[in-house]
Amino acid sequence: MRRSFSFFERFSKAFQDYPSLSRIIVVSTISGGGLIAYSEANGTNGVVETGTRKKKVVLLGTGWAGTSFLKNLNNSQYEVQVISPRNYFAFTPLLPSVTCGTVEARSVVEPIRNIGRKKNVDTSYLEAECFKIDPANKKVICRSKQGVSNGKSEFSVDYDYLVIATGAQSNTFNIPGVEENCHFLKEVEDAQGIRKTVIDSFEKASLPELSDEERKRILHFVVVGGGPTGVEFAAELHDFVTEDLVTLYPKAKDLVRITLLEAADHILTMFDKRITEIAEEKFSRDGIDVKLGSMVTKVNEKDISAKTKGGEVSTIPYGMIVWSTGIGTRPVIKDFMKQIGQGNRRALATDEWLRVEGCDNIYALGDCATINQRKVMEDVSAIFTKADKDNSGTLTLKEFQEAMDDICVRYPQVELYLKSKRMRGIADLLKEAEADDGSKKNIELKIEEFKSALSQVDSQVKFLPATAQVAAQQGTYLAKCFDRMEECEKNPEGPIRMRGEGRHRFRPFRYRHLGSFAPLGGEQTAAELPGDWVSIGHSSQWLWYSVYASKQVSWRTRVLVVSDWMRRFIFGRDSSSI
Repeated sequence: MRRSFSFFERFSKAFQDYPSLSRIIVVSTISGGGLIAYSEANGTNGVVETGTRKKKVVLLGTGWAGTSFLKNLNNSQYEVQVISPRNYFAFTPLLPSVTCGTVEARSVVEPIRNIGRKKNVDTSYLEAECFKIDPANKKVICRSKQGVSNGKSEFSVDYDYLVIATGAQSNTFNIPGVEENCHFLKEVEDAQGIRKTVIDSFEKASLPELSDEERKRILHFVVVGGGPTGVEFAAELHDFVTEDLVTLYPKAKDLVRITLLEAADHILTMFDKRITEIAEEKFSRDGIDVKLGSMVTKVNEKDISAKTKGGEVSTIPYGMIVWSTGIGTRPVIKDFMKQIGQGNRRALATDEWLRVEGCDNIYALGDCATINQRKVMEDVSAIFTKADKDNSGTLTLKEFQEAMDDICVRYPQVELYLKSKRMRGIADLLKEAEADDGSKKNIELKIEEFKSALSQVDSQVKFLPATAQVAAQQGTYLAKCFDRMEECEKNPEGPIRMRGEGRHRFRPFRYRHLGSFAPLGGEQTAAELPGDWVSIGHSSQWLWYSVYASKQVSWRTRVLVVSDWMRRFIFGRDSSSI
């Protein structure tokens, strides 16, 4: 009895010495030791050890940009609140593989709580959808996905910093019937729905008392959009049909058709022309009907209408349509853009540091935003003044070289322009400007000559593509900026402010393209890598396997994906309609 009393004395003293311990025990008992218990155990009620309040970061979205930001944020001075209608991260480049059973849906998703649990940053998650952003009061208004007993499904969350990474939705271009009759391929649920529809189509076509015309219609699969997603899905579906389904449904072998509709003159227009030509030739050999220059005008329940560039309209019967034609803006982003005066844009405009223009504490990244790169010609007078250190009114080559590093960092289009013209440096650019005046031995430019030299530089300003690679790099970049926020306030490490004094806190975001893949089916993939390196064939397919396995967000998903690939090689794809 004395021993038990001594134990409770010590336990009671522990509660007094560590008040938060009681919260840990109680919450763990109620929740079964879930994320809430972790958050309480690792948190200090938003207060760091020095007694100052932690800055609250609200993260909207669990896609590539949001998850990359969460994974790379390591500063314990922040308290992160993740808000998203889906409680997991999905490896979207493998969604076409999910549609045909090459990879299982659960193999490409990682619960967001698992990612947050492994951080030394206070992290919590709310399964809800943000439908309004209130920048004036620094809060977001959300709606819970879960039914609540008191009927109050809406709530607000305050923030110090807001990171918008909500992604985008499929763009229907307001074409009649698309929303009601087409499948999209943006989410895991979309891929699962497509997989079930494909199997159901084969089962339905196997029923007796159907005419051959009806069977052909049911087994006609139409893909709208000749981008990477549409092309990869068409290739995956072709492999699924020829390698697995025709052996299970032998009567359907000569009835299946796959048609790819593309409004442009070629598919995969963002790739090298060599890849485009080979992809079109391979699809032709495989029997995939590629209709170029075909713009969809209407989608009915059983047929789709398309118009060629010559004005000819054709009606195509179908059994299933997959719509993959680009992305559109989500309603919450449209509403927010109207509030901040960006209502006429397609995506949120940010500066080169991913900060929403006009909002100091709001950042946007991924598909919902675009970087509004500042033009050189907008600042050309300020650049000239900064470089002209002796205030002589002219610019020597030496003066410009001293400012060159900051200029190239602040305006990446300068470096791109030099590469496009095969120039070794700014000196070549200035020499070209003076080429018409052979009498000058020493380069010395006045302001008008300086403007003339840089007049074509802004032609290299390009918008970044809406890809997972861009979003992931932006998330990593922003997380590193947040980690070093306090340090860089004291010691800025960015380029010189052309308009104003001092330096920017950080170096601006710079996208580094690591290459692109386009699986073409038959264990062949087209790869376009830096350095104008193009490869198409089986070797590129194995490179695709290795890269996609290495890019998984956890060892759990990495093992699951690789095991799914091995299972498919040994046993084939699963044809169950689940």
